[in-house]
Amino acid sequence: MALCPECQGSLELPEDTRASEIVDCPACSSELEVVAVSPLLLALAPEVEEDWGE
Repeated sequence: MALCPECQGSLELPEDTRASEIVDCPACSSELEVVAVSPLLLALAPEVEEDWGE
């Protein structure tokens, strides 16, 4: 069980969840990154940026 950092909603994640996975909050639809699994810690997933060939 973890809390969404955006809406504070509860998320139930499978036991085989790994760090760096991206999950969606069912309450607010935010994309979240699993930062740690013991204890379970979530953060807003980083936005994907274009590098425009740089």
